[in-house]
Amino acid sequence: MCSGGFAKCLGISLIPLSIVCVLCNILLFFPGGKVVDSEHITKQVWYMGGILGSGVLMIFPALVFLGLKNNDCCGCCGNESCGRRFAMLSSILFAAVGVLGSGYSVIVSAVAINHGPQCVVFRNLTYEGWGYPFANGDYLSNTEDWTKCIDPKDVVSWHLSLFSVLLVMGLVQMALCAVQVLNGLLGALCGDCCGCCGGSDGSV
Repeated sequence: MCSGGFAKCLGISLIPLSIVCVLCNILLFFPGGKVVDSEHITKQVWYMGGILGSGVLMIFPALVFLGLKNNDCCGCCGNESCGRRFAMLSSILFAAVGVLGSGYSVIVSAVAINHGPQCVVFRNLTYEGWGYPFANGDYLSNTEDWTKCIDPKDVVSWHLSLFSVLLVMGLVQMALCAVQVLNGLLGALCGDCCGCCGGSDGSV
């Protein structure tokens, strides 16, 4: 497979992942599936790791990767090899943007999972109002602690599930962009293996 064709496959994979991340981040604005006041939304949701990091920033490398199948065979100052190599080299920069964006989403998701959601806290037979009862992350191994959050209902599983999806999707995106960095380096150093500009016999 050409380096450009392989990059196109990566771009196709990134788009649905970005859509899933954006949807997950939007759902997190409705803890437990309920509408709450903005000050009661978990603060990490406002960092928009899924919308900005794994969403908007990921669209740029995805579109560039999709276009490499065509662009990497364009000539450059009369030199077709130059055009292919430049296209692959430029894709490395966009892949780096993708790594940064997905990395941001991964960090935000990991912090959010560790801190837990904001909810109405009932602890030691005492109503404490809105707060963060799981600041040290112990709730991950002790589901009985989830009863401390009495409202919104099922907010802990909602929070944990969606941020876990964001974490996994971000790691996958990071891996795909890292692969394109290697693919782009090979394409820039060696040229595209297709020889798609050389005529019917496939010569370069």
